[in-house]
Amino acid sequence: MWDEDPSTGDPRTAAARESDEPQDPNDTPRWDFPIVGIGASAGGLSALEAFFSGMPSDRDPGMAFVLVQHLAPDHESVLPELIGRQTRMQAFQVEDGVRVEPNVVYVIPPGRDMSVSEGRLHLTVPEVPRGHRLPIDILFRSLATEQGAHAICVLLSGTGSDGTMGLRMIKGEGGMAMAQAPETTEYRGMPESAIRTGLVDFVLPPEEMAGQLMEYVRTALPGGSGSASPKAPRTHASPESEDVLETLFTLLRDQTGHDFSEYKDTTLDRRLTRRMAVQHVDRLEDYVRFLQRNPEELEALFHDLLIGVTRFFRDPEAFQALGDAVSEMIARRTPGSVVRVWVPGCSTGEEAYSIAILLRKQMEAIGRSFRVQVFATDIDPRAIEVARAGVYPASVAPDLPDGDLARFFVPEEHDETQHRIREDIREMLVFSEQNILRDPPFSKLDLISCRNLLIYLNSDLQKQVIPLFHYALNPGGLLFLGTSESVGTFNDLFAPLDRKMSLYRRQEISHDHTRPALAPFGRPRKGTPSGRRLKEQAPGAAPVPLRRLTETALLKEDAAVAALVDETGKILYLHGRTGLYLEPAPGDEGMNVLQMAREGLRRELAITFHAARTRKERMRRNGLEVRTNGDSVRIDLVVRPVSGRAPAKTGSAERDSPLFLVILKPAPDTASGRAAPTPSVGDGDRDPELEGRILELEEELEAGEAYLRATQEEMQSTNEELRTSIEELQSTNEELQSTNEELETSQEELQSLNEELATVNSELETKVADLSRAQNDMNNLLAGTGIATIFVDQELRIQRFTPTATQLLNLIKADEGRPVGDLASKMASYDSLAEDAAQVLETLEARELEVEGEDGRWYLLGIRPYRTLQNVIEGAVITFIEITELKEAQAAVRETEELRRLAVVVRDSNDPIVSLDLHGRIQAWNPAAAGAYGWSEAEALEMNYLDLVPENLRAETRSMFEAVREGRDLEPFRTERLTRDGDPMKIWLTATELVDESGRPYGISCTERRLRREAQEAG
Repeated sequence: MWDEDPSTGDPRTAAARESDEPQDPNDTPRWDFPIVGIGASAGGLSALEAFFSGMPSDRDPGMAFVLVQHLAPDHESVLPELIGRQTRMQAFQVEDGVRVEPNVVYVIPPGRDMSVSEGRLHLTVPEVPRGHRLPIDILFRSLATEQGAHAICVLLSGTGSDGTMGLRMIKGEGGMAMAQAPETTEYRGMPESAIRTGLVDFVLPPEEMAGQLMEYVRTALPGGSGSASPKAPRTHASPESEDVLETLFTLLRDQTGHDFSEYKDTTLDRRLTRRMAVQHVDRLEDYVRFLQRNPEELEALFHDLLIGVTRFFRDPEAFQALGDAVSEMIARRTPGSVVRVWVPGCSTGEEAYSIAILLRKQMEAIGRSFRVQVFATDIDPRAIEVARAGVYPASVAPDLPDGDLARFFVPEEHDETQHRIREDIREMLVFSEQNILRDPPFSKLDLISCRNLLIYLNSDLQKQVIPLFHYALNPGGLLFLGTSESVGTFNDLFAPLDRKMSLYRRQEISHDHTRPALAPFGRPRKGTPSGRRLKEQAPGAAPVPLRRLTETALLKEDAAVAALVDETGKILYLHGRTGLYLEPAPGDEGMNVLQMAREGLRRELAITFHAARTRKERMRRNGLEVRTNGDSVRIDLVVRPVSGRAPAKTGSAERDSPLFLVILKPAPDTASGRAAPTPSVGDGDRDPELEGRILELEEELEAGEAYLRATQEEMQSTNEELRTSIEELQSTNEELQSTNEELETSQEELQSLNEELATVNSELETKVADLSRAQNDMNNLLAGTGIATIFVDQELRIQRFTPTATQLLNLIKADEGRPVGDLASKMASYDSLAEDAAQVLETLEARELEVEGEDGRWYLLGIRPYRTLQNVIEGAVITFIEITELKEAQAAVRETEELRRLAVVVRDSNDPIVSLDLHGRIQAWNPAAAGAYGWSEAEALEMNYLDLVPENLRAETRSMFEAVREGRDLEPFRTERLTRDGDPMKIWLTATELVDESGRPYGISCTERRLRREAQEAG
């Protein structure tokens, strides 16, 4: 198909891009860095992680990444966090209006569509219902408009076809497209849909995409890191370059049957440069050698040259101007007449359908009905198949006027993301393959819409096409070109109706202007030089010898209308206005004069042509009545061989085909009315023998005609029977199809929901794994600390507990859900756990207290509110921290402190003070005791108290120890002790028992006051 204007709205884009002036927006980047659009759906999470893990870890990529994934609108995405773990780049969720910066990953938020414009990301609320949205297409289309040839798109795992239309637009701008290899995906739908277009540059596993992407940016885009982009192949440079290009054109022509040597140089440069960058080839000579070794690259280059980007109602202002002109044109038409339209270079049909819709709306506006025939042609059979199907994604809705999607399209029952053009609109169009520069044009047309095709052809070809349009149009017919195109110097052929919108009306000219030659732009014979080489070899020569051949033959005839045909009737050249006698046969790939003949001419032409071909002499039929446009004209028909031969193909073999000239001229008026058809084999005088021979031939001819008519009637009868059988089969097929469609009615919506669920599931799986790790860490932490912990809800029901709590409180798994107050208390003097927890939940103030267990162990009981990350109270946390050792240490400290204070008292006392354990071992010995008894403190601590007691008093002392152990009170008493020298010493003994915190005696403190000698003597 012809490479249409890649712009999506700005009429200046195409003009600047394809003009020979320096202002080419594709020569310089619209931004300093490329923006990579990434689309993913179900199964895309693992692909995204693999993609970003392949990014270099030691440097920034110098690109921005905009990510669209099908997300449930009510599910908060954790995608930025997951991607951020795989790359050094920052990843975050987009906010409306954020400026795009390099080395950042932008992630679409749930429930929004996202587009890029003027370097910023814009969010919108989806207008189409859930299950019908195509957010990836929306991003890719805006990216194509924003970045042009520097746009890059990547399609990863997912179902459906979202992203394919946007990918087409990016490729139309000359951008690059990647798709995940289907065998590496979890869901193959989206990548396979993109790959089927034949436009994907790289099909790779996601882990290999980053490296290829970095290399492409380095080599293909100006400003990429590393070396400069491949040197552009100058199509008008040195003779050596011309030879290389000639070889390239020959390879393309032999592979595809089309000659692109007359393409505009700027278009060829840009397409070749991009393909060279994809293949990492720097020189044109090397690329041509690569093409010779790789036929598949020839196909890829061919498709790059044929990329067509079109839209419904592209340039709305231009269509408004066209609508006004069409309304005026059809208002003058008689009811029941036919409106004929030709749309050459129709691509995938959007513009042809737009014109059909426009005509339908204009007819409804004026309240009149006409039969409409829209002939839409293109050289790309793939594009024609798409156009014939008439099925387009829901993403075309923004291009259509309000209400037109619901009015002129019907959702596909098995796939509601696709819309089929309404049947009454589809019946207005006929799609066929045609090369505008090689095949005969349509004629008797009211409108030709050829938009953004001329900008891709050089000036010589444009000078051929404009007169051809003039020939094909009716007087006053309309010519609708792209907003960046014009009729050039042919102002005598067309008058502007709206110069800004490139809308023209055909002007009448003198009869000296004849139909221009039809140069064989495509399918020249293998080995023949291309168009530009022909011009070098024969400057100034006529581009098509068939014209000279036809005109030379016409010199012998008095006729203004003729057709040069081969032996099969295929038209090779038309001379004069043939519309009165010939009309196009819809759907034919090539134009055949036998099929194009109007009523009244067809049968006679077939007979006469057969006779001329068989006898190889001039044959004539006079006075034929031909019906045309509701009227009839009488003509004379002449078919004569032409001395000259033209190349033609039959099957796969090539041969020379004999040529014939079919001459049509008005019959001279006669007084007798219509003359009987009279065959003639010559123009000389006729003798009686010749007249007899003529009568004999007439009888044979009549017999042959009768036989032919009988055969035709029999064939018609057979055709009717076949048609009836086909209709019955079609009816059965429709019933089966209806049943099948009913079974698949909800498939797309379920599929969309499944994609969202798969995406959510992938994120949740990752989140669950993270939570599982966090929970394991927390469990190990709590178990490692040995702290008994119980979690309760706001109703004080046990939710969970740590293993230590099971040992302390004898909890089991079945206790989860029980009120904490139902637990049997194992604390010696504490049974208000439930009340304290309820108070904490009421006051939100933490509480701590020390409690003693039944086993004598001490615990620090803590009760605190349970707060979520959102600061919501959802219960309480109860902890038991064992502090038995702390309590014992505190008791030891207190005891030591008491002993310290007692030691001070004992030390400063004038009376001997001795501390003993219950076995009589001396524990303390103050200075007064050392002075009284003569033993030092060190010596005394090695002694037993009984060593100080006379033998006769030891029983008394033992009874004192026994009384202390039994807890009996001791009264002071008089007794006697021995000094170191063995001298007895009378003392007044006061014995005091020593007890611990629990009241148990552990020793005796003896205060021994010496009695005075006077008292001793008195006693």
